[in-house]
Parts: sequence; structure tokens; C-alpha cells
Amino acid sequence: MVLESVWWAPAEDGRPAGVGYVDQRAIPHEIRRERAERIDEIVETIATLAVRGAPAIGIFGAYGVALARELHPDDDAAYRTAAARIRGARPTAVNLAWGVDRVLAADASPLDEARAIHDEQRAVDRAIGEHGASLMPERGAVLTHCNTGPLATGGSGTALGAIFAAHAAGKRLHVYVDETRPLLQGARLTTFELAQGGVPATLIADGAAAATMRAKNVVAVIVGADRIARNGDTANKIGTYAVAIAAAHHGIPFYVAAPRSTIDFDLRDGNGIEIEERSAGELRAVAGVRTAPDDAAVYNPAFDVTPGRLIAGIVTEYGVARPPYDESIPDLATRPAFGLLPR
Repeated sequence: MVLESVWWAPAEDGRPAGVGYVDQRAIPHEIRRERAERIDEIVETIATLAVRGAPAIGIFGAYGVALARELHPDDDAAYRTAAARIRGARPTAVNLAWGVDRVLAADASPLDEARAIHDEQRAVDRAIGEHGASLMPERGAVLTHCNTGPLATGGSGTALGAIFAAHAAGKRLHVYVDETRPLLQGARLTTFELAQGGVPATLIADGAAAATMRAKNVVAVIVGADRIARNGDTANKIGTYAVAIAAAHHGIPFYVAAPRSTIDFDLRDGNGIEIEERSAGELRAVAGVRTAPDDAAVYNPAFDVTPGRLIAGIVTEYGVARPPYDESIPDLATRPAFGLLPR
């Protein structure tokens, strides 16, 4: 079922090495496999959301640094300049900077380190899925926002991975999927992945989330994350904060699922999270069709921050962190590397 979203593309048939990816902008119309062979293409692919999802862009960025070394094998200054450009392609998701910095600091070759990051993400996703599945009801309605499946992580998914794992374990879930305006990641990607996995799902408008919680007896909400502060404040796709507020009003547990690499242990709270603002054109049009006047004023933040006090649990590869997050999240920084844990 898993559709691999990013991969290393070795040199072959006269083509140079590059980083392969599924262009998420084309889904659900087609599965378009592309490859970036220059640093400009790596940066553009991330900035234009052809590859998106915090863990996936972390892996893609790591492979991008490996590509930069291939392009500049004997020029350390050019190599580090290229890595810095990749690191700055999107500011909010911490995984991108984490992946780039880890490859730069590694004793191993950049490509070996990037491959290790990808392999670890696959194992991390499996663990998150198992831990998250334990939070899902035996049967009932679950709501999610944006996209957190294989396309977004390079593995089997985080929040959606928990839903897939619960489904595989025999839990009878029905998933309500927010469309996720303005770029419709829920409508285009999450419904596509759930259909591939055979999980019953219903697409809803973002504005219908609160009404759906009440009318359809939603018993849990689970979403992903792009950056998590030490106190549990969590940046995720715009609209997540409103979903958390609605869940709190209805007494529904609201969970976040993300790898430890998404936690910014240097960040005390969500006030320090830089929120990316994207172009006005994304709100003035849908799929290239204009839906607002060309001169309409636009505020288009890509993310919002949900306060930790609204989050019932944060699922990582190490288990479920619970409030008070000022204690449980810093504790995660002391855990051994996941690959060193007993299997």
C-alpha cells in the first residue's frame, strides 16, 4: 500500500545522480515520478510543495545535501552554501533543518547518512503507528486534518500511520478528513491514501469539522506536526488550531503524532515558531481557477500553533508523551537513538 514519496536516484543511462520524488501536486490525477538533479531544483521542489510533510522534506533535504556533495566533491564552501540554501527552503518544519544539519555533521558519507535517516524514518513510523493505534477506539469515528501518510513522511505515516495500524489490527474506524484549504492536502492526498489502504473515509469541508464532531459522534482527533516546542505547543497545517478548539469544546481527545525529530528542544514555547506565509495566489484561486478578485487582500499563513494545553497526548516513536509537557517532552531528548533501542 505504501507509495514511496522520495528516494535517491543514482546516475544511470547517461543521467546524473539526483533525488527522486512523487510530485504531490499532481495527486489524485496522476502519480508523477520526477527527479531533481540540481540544487535549484531541490529548493524549488520543497518550496512549491511538490514534496511536503515535515518528515518527508527532512529526508528529501538530506538527500539534497548528498547531491550537493556529488555536485561539489572538492569544494567545501560551495557544498555548504548549497546545503544552507536547502535548509532555508521552508522555515517552519524543523525536520528540514534537522536532516540537513545531521548530514553535514556526520562522519559517514553524506549519501550514507541520508540513507540512514530514511531507513530510521521507516522504523520510526512503524513505532508511531503501533503507539498511536493503541489510542484509537475499537470502533467509531476519527477526524484528521491535512496529510500525514506515506506521502508526507517517506515511511508509513504518522497520524495516518496510526489509523492504518489500528485498521490492520481489526479496529473498525471511519475517518472524517478535513479538505485542508487552501491547497487541499486532505482532499487530494489523505483520501487517496485511505482509499489505497481500504480504510472507510468521508471528506468534509474544513468549516464542517465542529459540526461533524457533534453529528457523527467523533471520538478522537489525530493530526501530525511540523514543529513541537518543549511545552507541547505544536505548529501544524493551518486550521489545526480551530480543530483542537472544537475538539476541546466537545470533550474529544486531540492527539498529535510526530517523530522526535519534529521536536525543537531549544524552543521554550510556540511563540518562537516562525510561521511561513505563502503567496496570495494560493487563496485567490483553486486549481488555477480564480475565485477572488485579483486585488483582494490576503493573509495566508501556512501553519498555526495549537497550545499544548489542548493536546491530550503526543505520540512519538518512544510512546505517548502526556501533560505536563514541560516534563515529558524534555525527557525525550535524553532517550537513546531509536535505532539503538531493542527490537
